Amino acid sequence: MILNRLTVDADSFAARTGWVAKPEGLCKGDTCVLAPGVRRQDGLLDVTAVAERLRMPLIRDDEHDLWALGPAVGRALDTAVAPELTLPDRQGRAFTLSSLLGRKVLLVAWASW
Repeated sequence: MILNRLTVDADSFAARTGWVAKPEGLCKGDTCVLAPGVRRQDGLLDVTAVAERLRMPLIRDDEHDLWALGPAVGRALDTAVAPELTLPDRQGRAFTLSSLLGRKVLLVAWASW
């Protein structure tokens, strides 16, 4: 397959990635990215153009003839909302992150690996 001719059906692309091709661009949830030239006249999506518009790497595994798209690189978080998190404090009591609602919070994480 030639890289500049890699195409995919819009419905299949949406099912596998969550990015839906709409008239306003490529959308995932509340996030939309302008994407002129992504949809071809035959209705298929030009995956190389999609990768460029979404700023996602597109790579090929020649040995298995597979393509991989993403994840997005060099972009800010889509949201600054932290998930609900409950962990033990230093005394072993359950501490819920949402108890700090309305305050600025710095989370520090560490892992031994």
